[in-house]
Order: sequence, then structure tokens, then C-alpha cells
Amino acid sequence: MNGIKRIVTGLTAVLLVQAAPVVQADYTLNLRQGVTPISREIYDLHMIILWICVAIGVLVFGVMFYSVLRHRRSRGAVAAQFHESTFVEIIWTLVPSLILVAMAIPATKTLIAMEDTSNPDLTIQVTGYQWKWHYRYLDDEVSFFSLLATPRDQIENRSPKGEHYLLEVDQPLVVPTQKKIRFLLGSNDVIHSWWVPDLGWKRDAIPGFINESWAWIEEPGTYRGQCAELCGRDHGFMPIVVVAKAEDEYRQWVASQKVAQQSEQALSEQEWSLEQLVARGEEIYNKTCVACHQPGGVGVPNVFPPLKGSPVATGPLEAHINIVLNGKQGTAMQAFAGQLSDLDLAAVISYERNAFGNNTGDHVQPTQIKAAR
Repeated sequence: MNGIKRIVTGLTAVLLVQAAPVVQADYTLNLRQGVTPISREIYDLHMIILWICVAIGVLVFGVMFYSVLRHRRSRGAVAAQFHESTFVEIIWTLVPSLILVAMAIPATKTLIAMEDTSNPDLTIQVTGYQWKWHYRYLDDEVSFFSLLATPRDQIENRSPKGEHYLLEVDQPLVVPTQKKIRFLLGSNDVIHSWWVPDLGWKRDAIPGFINESWAWIEEPGTYRGQCAELCGRDHGFMPIVVVAKAEDEYRQWVASQKVAQQSEQALSEQEWSLEQLVARGEEIYNKTCVACHQPGGVGVPNVFPPLKGSPVATGPLEAHINIVLNGKQGTAMQAFAGQLSDLDLAAVISYERNAFGNNTGDHVQPTQIKAAR
């Protein structure tokens, strides 16, 4: 009877899994060819080495299987008696050496090309933060943070997964096509790794150290990747989205970003009502703070403190502003002074002091944040 119950339970589970919505993922047994000359060169090198290895495997195992079958004892074969052969030793040393040299020549050529970041048309500084990326266009004076845009309902399995689950951001990295783009990679906290498979490479983002790489994207498109380093809790929530545009479209995007930055600065000079600040602060909290302090401000026991009823969010306003601006040394609390604008900082602090039951009635103006800096 127990066996029948187990079978029924197993069949029910299979039917439920089959009925549940699934996210279709790309699946391939081979290396991705990518969208850059370097990525295709890496793919070609991979195929050359693969077929060399296949040929070696076929030859070696072919000789081995032939010898086993042809010289087995049942056919009366007698093992040859010899101790050394200078000729054989030269052959099995020389042939592998020649094969390795033949493999090393194209590999070295590709590696040298990958490391050549000289004469770029555009330089972008990429900085990893837990858990987001900061992009700074050194030639165009544009900078912004790029954060995960997948809704929390999908992450917490309250709604079906989207097509680009955990691979979508609020603001992608936009680059021009047909240009050599140099990337300078670093980190503000722990080791991250910037990886977009279609570009053909990945580089570690290390605190206090700058890694370099480059890309030349030939065709417009959207290319997705993520942090490939285990950089802490929620490390899987650091996606990368690169959008390649034609040169004229890219220039229009740069102009729009500069206008948006100027508008943001103008908004920081205005007076905001509590309702406006709380509404904007909720958006900032859900993008920037929710990974640690969780929805509802409940935090994670023994890891991230709650904001609900906390002495920080309900205590002196100056102390709250200070810890958000400067962080707390020795903890995971980051300094957000360089990450958020005066308006966004004022909004999120106002939200934290008037959400989760923290009805302090305080609202912080952007000018207060500017003065506190």
C-alpha cells in the first residue's frame, strides 16, 4: 500500500511540474560564437583545438582497440620482449611537441589580440557594487547605476517568470557599433566578474585594481550577461545588459542622458511634499535596499538588521542621514553618498521613516542631504 502511495505521489508531482509555466533557456553543446571579431576568433580557435583533440583521440584509441583485438591471448599472440627504443622515445616526444607548438601559435595570436586595448574610440569605467554595476563614460561625462529590474513577485515565486528572468535591468549599458570600446573594470567592495558571453570574454572586477578589456560590436542588438563571481548573498541578482546602437542613435542617447542628469539636478533644488518623497522613496527602496532589508523592512535575522521599528529609522534624523550617506564600517551597510542623488537619498530616507509602521512624520528635503554631504 505504501508503494502505491509513493507511485501516486510521484506521478502527481510530475504532472504538476509539466503543468507549471517554465522559462525557456538557450541550450547548446558548443561554445557561443558571439557578436564581436574576438569572440568569433575564440570560437574558431576552440574548434581547431577540439578537432585536433578528436583526431588524437580517434588515433590513440583506434590503435589501442586494434592492439587489444589483434594481439589477444586467444589468438596465440606472444608479448614482445624489449626494454627501450631510442627511436620510439624520440617519436613520442617529438610528435606531441610539434602538436603543442601548432596549437600554441593560433592561441598566442588570439590572446595577444584580446589584451590589445590600445587606441580605443570610447572608454567606459565599470565598477561592481553589491549588487549592482556602475558605468561611467569617461569621454562623454555620463554615469549611472544599473540594477536588477526583475519584479520581486517573480523572484519570490508569486508570479510567472518573465522571458529575461534575472537578466533585465532598469538602465542598460548603451554602446555604439563599429567602435573599439575599452572597459576599465574595478570594484567598490568585493570581487565581482563582468561577463557578457556574446562579447567573448569576462574580467574580474577587483577592489583597488583595474582590469582592462575591449569589444568591437558589429551589429545593433541587446546582449545579456551577469556577475560570474560568487560575490555574496544575492550574487545572482547582478545582471548585465548591453545595448548596441548605431552611431547616430548612440549620440542621441548620450544627449538624452545629459539632459536627464541636468533635470535631476534641477529637481534636487525644489521643495517636495511628504507624499511625493514617500512615493519616490518606495521605488528607490525596492531597487536599492530591498535585497538586504527585505520587503516590509523586516531584514534578515543575524545578517541584515530590520528597518521596521529600528532605532535608526525611528531615532534621530541626523543619525539616519549619516548612516545612509556614509555607511557603517565593519558591516554590509554601504555608503550611498556616491550612489544616489540628493533627491533619491532624501526620498528613500523619508520612506524608511514613514513605512513599515515607522510613522515618524519626518520628511527630508534634498537640500538637507546636500548640506549633510
